[in-house]
Amino acid sequence: MSDVTRAKHGRPVHHWRRDVVELAAMFTAVAVADAVANLVGHGPGGPALLVISAIALAATAGFHTWWARRHGHAPPTGDTGARSAATVGRAGPSEETAPDPEAVAGSSTLWRMRTTVRDEPGSLAVLCTALAGRRVDILSLQTHPLADGTVDEFLLRAPGELTAAEMTRLVSRAGGASTWIERADAHDLVDAPTRVLGLAARTALDAAELPLALRQLLGRCTIRSLPAAPVGGGRAPEAVPAEGVLEETVMRLRAPEGGVITVERPYLPFTPTEFARARALVELDSRLGPRVPRGQDVLTLPEGNAITVRRADIGDLEAAKAMHERCSPRTLGMRYHGPVGDADRYLNHLLSPRFGRTLAVQTASGRVVGLGHLLWDGDETEVALLVEDDWQRRGIGGELLGRLVSMAVEAGCESVYAVTQASNTGMVAAMRALGLPLDYQIEEGTLVITARLAASPDDSRPPYDDAQERLGGSVRRD
Repeated sequence: MSDVTRAKHGRPVHHWRRDVVELAAMFTAVAVADAVANLVGHGPGGPALLVISAIALAATAGFHTWWARRHGHAPPTGDTGARSAATVGRAGPSEETAPDPEAVAGSSTLWRMRTTVRDEPGSLAVLCTALAGRRVDILSLQTHPLADGTVDEFLLRAPGELTAAEMTRLVSRAGGASTWIERADAHDLVDAPTRVLGLAARTALDAAELPLALRQLLGRCTIRSLPAAPVGGGRAPEAVPAEGVLEETVMRLRAPEGGVITVERPYLPFTPTEFARARALVELDSRLGPRVPRGQDVLTLPEGNAITVRRADIGDLEAAKAMHERCSPRTLGMRYHGPVGDADRYLNHLLSPRFGRTLAVQTASGRVVGLGHLLWDGDETEVALLVEDDWQRRGIGGELLGRLVSMAVEAGCESVYAVTQASNTGMVAAMRALGLPLDYQIEEGTLVITARLAASPDDSRPPYDDAQERLGGSVRRD
C-alpha cells in the first residue's frame, strides 16, 4: 500500500529508517555539545568560539526558514483529485484579510470571485496558472464581455489557510483588476443555466416570486418595486423605457403592472450580461400575467367552525373592503396606524403579488374574515395581520403569522418585523408564540418587533405544520 493511499485512508505513514536517523543525530549532537563544552572551559579561545557558534546557529536557522517558505507550497505528488488549470474559472475582490480561525490543515473553502482581465489571448491562462500554483481549484467559470475587457466570474475551492486578501493579491499580480471575492456555499455549486431555469420556473408559478428570483439571480442586492400610482397619492416614479436602464450599480426595469423595479448593488457594478438576464426574467413575468397558487387548507376551530386559509390577490379586493367595513375603528387603527378612512387605499398595494404575499381566511359562507401580509421591503421583510373583531382570540392570527414566517424562511429571509402599537397585546403574543429570538424597539407608542429566522431551532418544519395543535381542531389540505 503506497504512502498516498495510506494517508487517504487515515493510516499514519511511518518509516523505521527515519527513527534510526533521528536517534543517530541525537547521539551526535550530545557528542558535539560535550566537545564544545570542553573547548570553552579549557581552551584559550572559549569566548570567541561561543560567538562563532551563535553566528553559525543563527545563519542555519535563517537558511532553514527561507528553505521552508520556498518549498512549503509545492504541489503534492500523486493524485490529489484537483482539476487541471485548464478547467479553472475567474473571479474578484476581498472582504477578509486574516485566515479563518477554524481553518485546519487539509480543509478547503468555497469562494465566489469576480475579476476583470484584458481581452487578449492568453490573459485567462495566466490567471488560471497563478491560481493553480496555489492549489486553487476552479469549479465553474462565467464570462461577461465588456467593451474594453472581460469580467470573469469564478466559483473556487481554495485551501482553508488561503485568505481572501491573499487571493486578491494573487489575482492582481496575474493581471486581474477590480477584483471582488466573497464566501460561497453548496448552493453556488449549481451551474448558471440550471439556476436560471429554476428561477424562471418559480416565477412562472407565482408572481410574488419575481423580487426573490431577481435577488437570487444577482446576488446580494436591494430590490424595490415602485407602483405607478403610489399609495397616498405621492409622486409617481420616473418612467422607464421598455428596454430598461442600466447605470453601473443600479438597474431600472419596467414592472409588468406599469410601475418600476429598481435593483441596486453598490459594491459591484452590473454587467450587460446580468442586465439581459434580469430583463428576460421580468419579461417572462409580464407575459404570464397575474397569478397565484390556488392551494388551500381547511381548518376546524375548537368550537366546530370550518375556515379556509388560501393565497389572496387583487381579485379579493371587494371582499377585503367588505371586511374593513365590519371591523371596528380600533381594530383598523391597530393595523394601519393612521386615519381609519384611509384603510381601503392600501388594499391595492397589499393584495398585489408584486409587493409580497397575502393569505386570506375565509368562512364556509365565503366571507373573508382575516388577512395576513408578507411584504418585501427592500432588504427587509414585514409581516402584518388583520382579523375581524368577531373572529379574534380564536387562534386565527397565530395561524396566519406561522404561515407567513414559513414563507419567509422558504424565501431565504433572515428576519421579519411587525409594526404595531404597544397596546396590541394580541400581536405581541402571536410573535412570542413563534419561539424565535425577538428584538423590541418602541418609540412614542409604536412598537417594532423583529424575529430572527436564522436562529430557528428547527427550520425543516414549517410553523404552520402545528396548526392543529395551536387551533385545537383539525386540518385538511386541498
